[in-house]
Amino acid sequence: MVGTQLNWDQYATAWARLHGGFDPRAAAPVVRAWLRFSYHVGYILGRIRVGPTPVTVFGVLLCVCVPLLVRRPTDGPFLGALFVLLAAVADSVDGAVAVVTNRTTRLGYVYDSIADRLGEVAWLVAFWLLGAPGAVVVAAGGLSWLHEYVRARAIAAGMREIGTVTVGERPTRVCVALVGLLVAGLTGLIDTDVTAGTITMAATVWVVLAGFGLGQLLSTVRRTLIKAG
Repeated sequence: MVGTQLNWDQYATAWARLHGGFDPRAAAPVVRAWLRFSYHVGYILGRIRVGPTPVTVFGVLLCVCVPLLVRRPTDGPFLGALFVLLAAVADSVDGAVAVVTNRTTRLGYVYDSIADRLGEVAWLVAFWLLGAPGAVVVAAGGLSWLHEYVRARAIAAGMREIGTVTVGERPTRVCVALVGLLVAGLTGLIDTDVTAGTITMAATVWVVLAGFGLGQLLSTVRRTLIKAG
């Protein structure tokens, strides 16, 4: 409710409780700045009574625009990268709105997870439209989905919180999608024939990081659950 919104310190404490104890006040400067920016935007939206669900839906719509834009001549990949960035902001802000207004719910967590997976599917479709092989795109999506599924099942089986932060986490996927589209756009300005190769390299990086991250997570899950008995 408006009037009961959390200040930054209260928000950071609540955010840490929801993210495995990781305190944003002790994060690296860039991460701390990003989270503080999300807090301030979430605070403003909370003041004007915008809930987290509309922000989540808006973020999904931004993601859907990515494959619709990337085939535009000249500026398509750049526009796609811009919409990936805006979607990433929305993804961070919807959680900030929920926390800062004391409206975090288990159902909201489920909706947010579904929105993240749908958004990543849209980004990978954009990769495919720019020329990345379908098999590589499917592998990237499948490994990322499996990463999140394993974590969810492990938590249900008794693992506390997220277990470990891997190289295949959601922020990594955002970075690969953003940088991949930007570089594809830049190379396309030089020679449109190399766009497909560039975006294929980005998709391959996604696969490698997702696969390695899944291995990290499985190792932690196995060790944690065996220890728990």
